[in-house]
Amino acid sequence: HVQLVESGGGLVQAGGSLRLSCAASGRTFITYAKAWFRQVPGKEREFVAAINWIGAITYYADSVEGRFTISRDNAKDTAYLQMDSLKPEDTAVYYCAADQRTWPSRTPGGYAYWGRGTQVTVSS
Repeated sequence: HVQLVESGGGLVQAGGSLRLSCAASGRTFITYAKAWFRQVPGKEREFVAAINWIGAITYYADSVEGRFTISRDNAKDTAYLQMDSLKPEDTAVYYCAADQRTWPSRTPGGYAYWGRGTQVTVSS
């Protein structure tokens, strides 16, 4: 059964904003590091941002640094990705991931749990 559920994707014009959410379902991920990855057809899954369980450590891909913000609300067991100044090249399926690790990872192999993804499309 699905344990991480993404929402908030959609169609937006370049320069616009979206906020993605990643909610836990069926189990708790409060003490887990969480991350966002994205993937376009024919390409490998790409790291976007990651956060440790307490929210004190965050990592970003160079391509989104300064435009995207990862955060979490452990009371709701939910992670967020605020995406501002969106560009057409941000178009992808965005996936939430979680893992019981101290330091967030920038690689897909560092995460044991995944959601099914949410589509983000940025028009020019």
